[in-house]
Amino acid sequence: MQYNTQLEKLVLPEYGRNIQNMVDHCVAIKDPVERRKCAYTVIDIMGSLFPHLRDVNNFKHILWDHLAIMSDFKLEIDYPYVVITKEELFTAPGHLEYSRPTMKYRHYGKILEKMIHIAANMEEGDKKAHLLRLLLSQMKRSYSQWNKEADDEKIFHDISELSDGQIKMNGDSYAIPDIKMNGNRDKLKSIKYQRKK
Repeated sequence: MQYNTQLEKLVLPEYGRNIQNMVDHCVAIKDPVERRKCAYTVIDIMGSLFPHLRDVNNFKHILWDHLAIMSDFKLEIDYPYVVITKEELFTAPGHLEYSRPTMKYRHYGKILEKMIHIAANMEEGDKKAHLLRLLLSQMKRSYSQWNKEADDEKIFHDISELSDGQIKMNGDSYAIPDIKMNGNRDKLKSIKYQRKK
C-alpha cells in the first residue's frame, strides 16, 4: 500500500491529489486539441471545488494561473489569459514604501495634529471652544498613555506649539479634566444604578 507521505508533494494541496493527477495526465497528452479540451475540463472541476469564490474578480484567471503552477509550467496550450510565469512566481516582491508622516509629537498622532490646525483656523465661538475642549481632553489621554502623570502646562505648551502659536491657553483660563481609563464605564454604571432606584 502506498501512503500520501511516500507520494510526490502537492504543489497546491488545496486542490487535492486527484486534481494533481488530472493535471499530470493533461500535460502527458500528445494531441494539442485533446490537451486543450482536457485543460478546460480540469479548470471546470477546479472551479466547482470552490463555488463560493465565483463572485471574486478574475476567478477564472486565478484558476488558469493555478493550473500553470500545478503543471510546473509544462502544460503547452493557448491559455485564454496571460498566466503567471515561473520567474514572476519565484521573484521576491518589491520593497513596500511606508508613509512616514512628519509629526512633532508621535504620541498625539497625525490626525490630532491636523485637527489642531483646523481648530486654529476656525472663527472664535462656541464650536471652536467645544473643539478645543475635546482636543485638550484627547491630548491629555494620549499623553497619559505614555507618561505616568499628565502635566496640563505641558499640554497647553504642546497645543500652542502645534498650532504655530495661534492657540494660546493656560491653566488660569481653562482646566483640563482628569482622565481616568475606566471613567466612562464607571459613569455608565452610576447612571444605571441611579435609574434602578
